[in-house]
Amino acid sequence: MHKTQAGTQKLTVKGVTRTYVEGKRRVEALTPIDLTVARGEFVSLIGPSGCGKSTLFNIIAGVDEPTTGTLAIDGDWDGERAGRVGYMPQQPLLLPWRTVEENILLGLDIRRLPRKEALQQAHDVLKRFSLHDFAESYPTALSGGMRQRIALLRTVLFNSSFLLLDEPFGALDALTRITLQMWLLDLLQTYHSSVLFITHDVREAILLSDRIYVLSARPASVLRVVDIDLPRPRRQEMLTEAASIQLERELLSLLVKEQPL
Repeated sequence: MHKTQAGTQKLTVKGVTRTYVEGKRRVEALTPIDLTVARGEFVSLIGPSGCGKSTLFNIIAGVDEPTTGTLAIDGDWDGERAGRVGYMPQQPLLLPWRTVEENILLGLDIRRLPRKEALQQAHDVLKRFSLHDFAESYPTALSGGMRQRIALLRTVLFNSSFLLLDEPFGALDALTRITLQMWLLDLLQTYHSSVLFITHDVREAILLSDRIYVLSARPASVLRVVDIDLPRPRRQEMLTEAASIQLERELLSLLVKEQPL
């Protein structure tokens, strides 16, 4: 599904650090971080809670700036980053006074797409992913899994080229989470997106990813980079294979050592 093109990076991060000043105290959130995401690649970040994963996302999205280091999206080292990624935080943040269709249109409105074209795109994507029957529903009438689907579609329509997904399935029950994982893979196959994905679920990272970066406790540094050599399309039963089980044990062991008490 996510076949990379040699020499074409969607994201390159070199030596990025972030230090905050709180009164007289300096707090290191990130030590020098190097990572890449190739075009069409699915890369996951795993690490202890509070290690700086979301801080890194904010820097990539242009919400924050690094203290030192540099980064490029599509090889552009000096350009404005804001608006060049589709960024979905942990909570879906759907507007309760807008219908499903109107929430999906929000990303297209921000892009200032002509209204007729935006409506057609929203209609097409809802139909493509079997959500057209919910177009006139409001978020409060939807299940948690359904709200996450809508939020993901809104993010993709804002920018399908490069997605930052910050633990989008963390609040869902196990069965809904599995369903949404496979739904996400179908969505990404349609749009050929490049993805940087935060999760605390090692099995989820193995199932979805082409590559995993394991981060240390704060201040975050890269402990290990793992290539996931599972064929695509991915299937849940791949997680029961001996190599997947062994990798899960290794990564969990690494994370347990880093988890602060």
